[in-house]
This record gives sequence, structure tokens and C-alpha cells, in this order.
Amino acid sequence: MEPETLLAAAIQMEARVGDVDANLRMAGELVDEAARGGARLIVLPEFFTTAIAFLPALADAALPPDGAATALLADRARRHDAIVGGSFLCRDADGHVRNAFVLATPDGVAGRHDKDLPTMWENCFYVGGSDDGIIDAGGVAFGVALCWELMRSQTARRLRGEVDAIVGGSGWWSVPAWPPRRRFERLEAGNERLALRVAPALGRLVGAPVVHAAHAGSLACRMPWSPLSYRGHFEGGAQVCAADGRVLARRTWREGAGVAMAEIIVARTAPLDTVPDSYWLHRRGWLGTAMWHYQRAHGRRFYRRTHPRPPAAVARTRSAAWPPPV
Repeated sequence: MEPETLLAAAIQMEARVGDVDANLRMAGELVDEAARGGARLIVLPEFFTTAIAFLPALADAALPPDGAATALLADRARRHDAIVGGSFLCRDADGHVRNAFVLATPDGVAGRHDKDLPTMWENCFYVGGSDDGIIDAGGVAFGVALCWELMRSQTARRLRGEVDAIVGGSGWWSVPAWPPRRRFERLEAGNERLALRVAPALGRLVGAPVVHAAHAGSLACRMPWSPLSYRGHFEGGAQVCAADGRVLARRTWREGAGVAMAEIIVARTAPLDTVPDSYWLHRRGWLGTAMWHYQRAHGRRFYRRTHPRPPAAVARTRSAAWPPPV
């Protein structure tokens, strides 16, 4: 296909953790704002209906695949003659919850990607998926990458040379200011730099522009299996990046909710970087590594406790209502 220039918008939200109704309203308003600015590709962040934290109530915050989140995406796509996407906790017909990114066009829902692996305390609330993360929308191949999917070489390999643009988003949280304070402040400075680096780096590895939405705002919750509490913020970093890694538009967490918007060339190009043999594309550091393992162990037990295994007859199908009739 001939390269197409598209005005793309990466939404940054300050969502209320667990407040689905308020977040749906907020998401709709921000999509409308981006459309008024002329955007025709509009991306909402990961978990745009709930945000993410270790908040047990999130176990009951999942929506059906044909529910309010998908309806909002499809409605705004029709209303604004745009392509609109975002991810949410989705409870499928098999009883399991997945982190589902749905992409809608003016003609309806184009497709869905389920994030491959939950990150840290996300394991409490959903299970991973296994699709290739490529959605055809009117002849344009969109690759989807959510948060720490942007950190893994398997994501770069499945999308490399196969997609015309990458869409997705993050709910990336900060390192808390625990003692020794100076050490944790240094860890957080590195964490913030990493959160801003992964989207443009993936574009260079895959050979496609990236539209990466994000969450900002404060965050407080319990820590799993610990007397400590967590207080921090979402790292933000809504970005629109060219295939060569240039950041065309960015919104930091300090700027709060809003829209990062820029024109992209929707076309696959020769990747500029080589995918490494390692599992991770970027170093996680000792704290990220420790949290990955201990919170995964806790989260899988928590999920089994709060999401009873569905009957075998039901569990054979992910969703009886896909694509949803919205």
C-alpha cells in the first residue's frame, strides 16, 4: 500500500483507580478533544476503564467484550470518522479476565489483542493471551504492544516488518520513595527514563511509527504480602514516535491529563536496530526483577482465589460474543 500520513493522538489520562463510570466519561471527553484537533488515529491507555493498582476491588471491575468500553470505542470511531483503540479488563465467556486492547474503525470493531503476560501485581486481575497482536483495519496492519510488552524481545519479533504502525499504552507506576530515600530516588529516576525510552526503541526495532498512550496522576495502595504501603504516581509518557525513534510529540506525567498529537507516516520500513537474543530488551534492575517474581507468585494465587475455574464446557471458548455486536 502507498504510505499514508495520519494525524495521531496518544491520550494521557488521570484515571480514578477502579471507578469505571468516571473513567469512561473521562476517556470519551479526551477522545473528543483529540478529534476536535483533527486526529484520525486516537489511542487510549492500557486499563483506560480502571487504571491499575493492587486494589482487590479491581477483581470485580472487568467488563464484557461487548460492554461499555467497546461501545465507547466503536461510538467515537463512528462519530469522528477515526480509528480509536484502548485496553481494558475484559471478562470473556470462558470466565477468565484478560487485558484486551480493542481497535475500532468507523465500520465497527476491527480486532483485539490480549496482552501476553501480566506485569507484577497485574497478575491478580487477569491472565495472559497468545495472539500475534496484529489487527487489520481497512488495509492497515496495526501492531499492538501494552506496557511491558514493549520491554520484551518476543514483541519486537512478532511485529518486526509485519505492521504499518504500532498502537498501545501503559499503566506504568513509579518507584516509591522508601528509605534509604536517596537510593530509591535514583531508582525512580532510572525508572522514569526507561518508561520514556521503550516506545521509540520498539519503533526502531520493528520499523514502524508508535502511538503510545499513558496514565498520569497519583497512586496509593497496599503492597502484596507486605506491611508496606505504596505511594507514587503513574509515569505518564504519552508519545507519538516516528519509525526511526524520533519523538514527535510527548506528554510527561508532570503535565497531567491531555493529548500528545503529531502526524505519522503509516507504513512499515526497514528496522534500524537488531532484536537482541535476550528475553528483555531493556534492563529491569534489581528492584524490578524482584517485584516481577514475587508479585507474579502472589498475583497468580490471588487470581485463582477471586476467579474460580469455569466449567470445562464453557472454558473451551474465549468469547462467544466476538466480534461484539456494537
